[in-house]
Amino acid sequence: MPLAELWRGGLPESAHLGHLVIADAGGIREHWGNPGAIIFPRSSCKMIQALPLLESGAAAAAGLQPRHLALACASHEGAALHVGAVSRWLQDLGLGEADLRCGAHEPRDKAERNRLIRAAEPPCQLHNNCSGKHAGFLTVNRHLGAGPDYGEYDHPLQQAIRQTTAEVAGEELAGWGVDGCSAPNFAFSLQGLARAMARFAVAREGQAGARGDAMARLVQAMIAHPDLVAGEGRACTGLMRAAEGRAAIKVGAEGVFVAILPEQGLGIALKCVDGNARAAEVALSAVLVRLGVIAAGHPLAQKWQDPVQRSWRGIEAGVLRADPALHRPLNQGAGKA
Repeated sequence: MPLAELWRGGLPESAHLGHLVIADAGGIREHWGNPGAIIFPRSSCKMIQALPLLESGAAAAAGLQPRHLALACASHEGAALHVGAVSRWLQDLGLGEADLRCGAHEPRDKAERNRLIRAAEPPCQLHNNCSGKHAGFLTVNRHLGAGPDYGEYDHPLQQAIRQTTAEVAGEELAGWGVDGCSAPNFAFSLQGLARAMARFAVAREGQAGARGDAMARLVQAMIAHPDLVAGEGRACTGLMRAAEGRAAIKVGAEGVFVAILPEQGLGIALKCVDGNARAAEVALSAVLVRLGVIAAGHPLAQKWQDPVQRSWRGIEAGVLRADPALHRPLNQGAGKA
């Protein structure tokens, strides 16, 4: 089904098909499209990949704070804020940029990109949007005393993440591929991803053992540090700020988004079939408004609420709209294919 449509001149121009699942601790609460669609969650699953960081005792041994945990779940902009924080984390471990295995790419942050250009300085691995996740990997790896190539599929860390992913998704994994940061990314169903996010949503410290504690701490860290999870102008950061503590939100490449709603005990997972990020942002924003997590027209979220498309002269040219079914009260659109 369409999750979002672009309208121009009063006529539909483009439609972005996709699947969306809302789950609670008991299973699927509501869905659109195919909840059993097998997807690569990409970076939306970084909270799952960070569970061994806490469950192994590595985070406690390294004295990690909530800001470190937020970075472990981040797909950041590569701004000075992010680069500096990851660099200090590695220094505290007695490690450096060369120990990372994520590769380098140009930062999305314009100020840092321009600084690099002016200084004739190439980007380094600290600028990689996944460098915080990889700093978490290195923290676990040092704690385990395992080999330096922690991103290999058969490395003990990645096998621990594989097992953890299957457990929190509640299903067998369909396979795996190589993510943009060179680490394995495990494929499973969209409903499994929503189910995993619902488990994060109901987790409370001191109530469900080491895993529950780890889940709760990661969610709290993301909510406390939305600026570290993504960056200025990004949907994850903006929507979390607009939610005012009611949601942890995480993007994944190729049109994936998840949200964790602790007050409601809900997990949301969506995937745009064509991998379109703008459509995923609009669809997620609509569902968050529908569930009362964000107010319609909230100034921090207007960018993703049926955004107007303008010409280069600033003339209104069209609008990207979430499918009307995503605005209906809970259960009135349930099971729509």
